[in-house]
Amino acid sequence: MPIDSIAAVARAAADNLSWETVLVEDPGPGEVLVRLVATGICHTDLSVLAGRLPTPLPAVLGHEGAGVVEAVGVGVTTAAVGNRVVLSFASCGACARCRTGRPTQCPTYFPLNFMTRRPDGTTPLRNRSGQPIGGLFFGQSSLAQYAVASQHSVVPVDVEDDDELAMLAPIGCGIQTGAGAVLNLLRPPPGSRVAVLGAGAVGLSAVMAARLCGASEIVAVDRVPARLGLARELGATAMTADAGGLREFDFIIETTGVPSLLEGALEQIRAGGTVAIIGAPAAGTSIAVDVNAMIDGRTLLGVTEGGSDRVTFIPALIELYRGGRLPLDRLVRFYPPAELQRAVDDARSGITVKPVIRFEAP
Repeated sequence: MPIDSIAAVARAAADNLSWETVLVEDPGPGEVLVRLVATGICHTDLSVLAGRLPTPLPAVLGHEGAGVVEAVGVGVTTAAVGNRVVLSFASCGACARCRTGRPTQCPTYFPLNFMTRRPDGTTPLRNRSGQPIGGLFFGQSSLAQYAVASQHSVVPVDVEDDDELAMLAPIGCGIQTGAGAVLNLLRPPPGSRVAVLGAGAVGLSAVMAARLCGASEIVAVDRVPARLGLARELGATAMTADAGGLREFDFIIETTGVPSLLEGALEQIRAGGTVAIIGAPAAGTSIAVDVNAMIDGRTLLGVTEGGSDRVTFIPALIELYRGGRLPLDRLVRFYPPAELQRAVDDARSGITVKPVIRFEAP
């Protein structure tokens, strides 16, 4: 039976989210209904608000959800009613890449995560007037009390209580993106030199992962002094507000989405080194590449969600967190739903690394 839920709706040209009451349909085939405990605010959400990414609006955003499964649709095999779950990105779950642990390379990744509609064009959300509201953003649209999510976005987790579950919400995107870029894709050998451009949630997760790999030099670059201080505490060996002085690094991880920083990184990486692109600028952005400079073996590597197989990687990250080796709690600040605008503003200004909206139990 459809239920009412408050949800953070993004509307064209509004540049902010607003709580509205929406009608959430029963989960369809391959879908689950989740009661949200917490949802992180990611810069991808803010990029959609700013019109930099081609996501149809109005829609409910949010793609770092954590909650409890309330109902399941026909054919669901990934979760059961009562499971505590972390929500992550969507993929088809059936193609060769999905079946071999490479769901970020799924051919349907973009439409399933950004189009806010099912493949048949429908959405599980309506406003009070009966008009459709985009849902299933990243397979979840989890900035809401309740969300219909794709079964492939759902990762059951073994946690003690809702407090622990709430802390894990950002693992579904920001944490796994930064940590996964290092642990899954770059895999820097001990003694490597690593630079991370941007000390937000993604960049700081990359810093923590580089420390786990035994990198001898980890340089964090950011304009916010407090973030650089936190980077040092989390494993950075040097901090700077100026990326211009980087030279001869084995790996440079670009998380800001600033094209000039990416171009600079390609000039600064050593022969045979790799520049990882994580930050997403406005759709259609291009950069200048000196082709001859790449012939010495430099690599430009695109990264989506850390190249993660979310079903196996998210539980692994949770174990690292519990063991004190990935202190993601240092990044998180909780906000009640009434302070949604403050959370968005704090994310934009950099005051808070990872704002997380914490919902009250019904």
